Amino acid sequence: MKAVLLSIKPEFAHKIFDGTKKYEFRKQIFKDSSIKKVIVYSSSPEQKVIGEFKIDTILRDTPSAIWLQTRDYSGISQAFYDEYFRGRQNAYAIKVASTRIYEQKKDLSDFDIMFPPQSFAYVEV
Repeated sequence: MKAVLLSIKPEFAHKIFDGTKKYEFRKQIFKDSSIKKVIVYSSSPEQKVIGEFKIDTILRDTPSAIWLQTRDYSGISQAFYDEYFRGRQNAYAIKVASTRIYEQKKDLSDFDIMFPPQSFAYVEV
C-alpha cells in the first residue's frame, strides 16, 4: 500500500499522537487522492519516524475558512497559523482519523529514503 511520509516539527508531531492536534496543515498537498495513511517523520532535532495516522479527510479552502473549521483542534496558535499561510490563496488541512505511535522509532532508511522530504514523499508500507 502506498502512503505519504510527512516531515513535521517534533512539537507538532507529538501533539498529533497525544490527541491535541487533529489537523496537519499544508500549503501544498499530494496529488494522489488514494492515499489513506500518513507516516510521520519528526524533524530535527529528533530526526526519527515516530508513527503513522489514517486520513479522515483533506480540507481545502481559503486560510481563513480552514482556520474557522479547525481552530479548536489545530494544536497551534492563530498567530503561527496566519504566519504560515501568509500570502496564500489556499490552505489544506489533513484531518487525523486514528493514530499509531511506533514502539520503536524508525529511520528514514527503513522507508528507502535517504534525506528528509521538504514537503512529502510517497512510500510503500
